[in-house]
Amino acid sequence: MTDTRPKYTPAVDAGGTEAILTTKADRRQLKRDGGKPSLFTLLLRDKFATTAAIVLILIILTSLVAPLLVSDLAQRPDLPNRNLPPFSVGEGWQFILGSDAIGRSMLARMMIAGGTSLGVSLAAVVVAGIIGTAWGIWAGYHRGWRESVSMRVGDIIMSFPSLLLAFVILYIFAPSAANIVLVLALTRIPIYLRTARAETAELRTRMFVDAARNFGASPVTIMGRHIFPNVLPTIVSLATLEFCYVMLAESSLSFLGIGIQPPDLSWDLMVSQGREYLQIAWWQSVLPGLAIVITTVCANVLAAWLRIATDPGQRWRLANEK
Repeated sequence: MTDTRPKYTPAVDAGGTEAILTTKADRRQLKRDGGKPSLFTLLLRDKFATTAAIVLILIILTSLVAPLLVSDLAQRPDLPNRNLPPFSVGEGWQFILGSDAIGRSMLARMMIAGGTSLGVSLAAVVVAGIIGTAWGIWAGYHRGWRESVSMRVGDIIMSFPSLLLAFVILYIFAPSAANIVLVLALTRIPIYLRTARAETAELRTRMFVDAARNFGASPVTIMGRHIFPNVLPTIVSLATLEFCYVMLAESSLSFLGIGIQPPDLSWDLMVSQGREYLQIAWWQSVLPGLAIVITTVCANVLAAWLRIATDPGQRWRLANEK
């Protein structure tokens, strides 16, 4: 008699959903991963997320090595070769992306500027994430007046338009990289505060938190060892999206003249400086603007993937992709 049994091996993921594994390789990988695919395995199965991750890694690595390779070219004027269009390789490899109004290599300047733009955005996200998450977990766990006061403070900060608040503060104080990081972090703290507070308020009623409390664990221990690991995936996904917003906000500040100041370089500053030459040298604004677009799009794609990959109820969708 013909065997009509299914040829696949079902597995249950963290959310209780059956994931269908159709090949022996999948089953071997599942066994190595202890019952569920790792994040790296899931990333490789999503072509768009993998491409976005590779592009972001290349941009980050390029920005890290740029000061060692092309720092002199980024500031060295070359008047005979000013306003060269892209692919002017006949004048040297450094002019593959053209040159600016005084002959400086656009390739070298974009590599150096990438480090500043990524550094400012990443620092602002990290500062806001650490403060907002810790604050939100503390408020959500203790509830009562702590939660009420924290939410009202967050509402007050969010009642001011982010760019307007940053504009006013940077107009009063000197517009430096450190001040930009602090201002952008200040405007984004309430986002992490409200998210962490909502997650913690729900988690504090779970059985594992009650068990830890009954066994005598202190509030600090419960928040650090039991609640924070469960809040972290949501915060990481949020931080990836916030990175895009912060980069675009910093671009707006630089375009208005209160962002990164010369002689420092950033993609945003290059867009602002190159707008005077749009008719004769469009690449001076378009290329750094394109770098901003590519970086933010890749970060958004990676954030969408991460939001699914860290959700036990949705993870099976990635586990079944080929």
